[in-house]
Amino acid sequence: MKTENAAEIGIIGGSGLYDIEGFVAQGEVVMETPFGPPSDAFVVGRFGDRLVAFLPRHGRGHRLLPSEINFRANIWAMKSLGVKWILSVSAVGSLKEPYAPTHMVIPDQFIDRTFGRKGTFFGDGLAAHVGFAHPICRHVRRVLAEACRKSGATIHEGGTYVCMEGPQFSTLAESNLYRSWGADLIGMTNLQEAKLAREAEICYATLAMVTDYDCWHPGHDAVTVDQVIAVLQQNAAMARSILKAAVEQFPIPRDCECESALKFAIMTAPHLIPEKVKTDLAPIIGRYLK
Repeated sequence: MKTENAAEIGIIGGSGLYDIEGFVAQGEVVMETPFGPPSDAFVVGRFGDRLVAFLPRHGRGHRLLPSEINFRANIWAMKSLGVKWILSVSAVGSLKEPYAPTHMVIPDQFIDRTFGRKGTFFGDGLAAHVGFAHPICRHVRRVLAEACRKSGATIHEGGTYVCMEGPQFSTLAESNLYRSWGADLIGMTNLQEAKLAREAEICYATLAMVTDYDCWHPGHDAVTVDQVIAVLQQNAAMARSILKAAVEQFPIPRDCECESALKFAIMTAPHLIPEKVKTDLAPIIGRYLK
């Protein structure tokens, strides 16, 4: 990897979010990873003197279902590019009346309702267990909140995001179940990103853009793609403004649990870790095997 491609800030979002005022694209980086290809080539560019790597989560043209996203490749590539902070932008449904369509939410908790996805770098002879009680970086969350306020967005700080498998939307029974748990939002993508970012010791936070009330709401009992897209288009301009305001605040402290998540997490003795695993995960575990 050439040093000129190094970027300390990563943005994961939908198509077009790299088309942000002040962002000067310098080129694309195609990454190869031990886990296969990432969702797409990275667009690397600058906000002033800040180098940013942008990745469209579903590929350009929105080609990948949530279950088809290669989360491990995406985060491994971010780490290899030098990314220390990830700003994740995604659409969500609301499970509570106050979280209205077009509002922005910065969740601080997750509930996992996915199955069969790869959500860890470990295994194959290497056992490790990172702490995940607080899955969102407090510093990046603060940056996003300040950027929302600066941009004039209606913002809700905190909340629980239910990550479902999809690609279908919820049944009414499921939607009401999640509401009974006290959950606030529902989406299909962010939990694996957060888990893998923590394992990679990258600070991570989500900007959740509310598109609908999910099917629990009397006025949204048949959520359709065209309704979601209509609100997404309204959210897009605001999201670009928020990202610009957020990036301007970096660099920020890394005195959080994200920065050293693996310090006491690796259980396998170094001499017992297979050489291929050591090589494949060198960007992630290399600092602990010296």
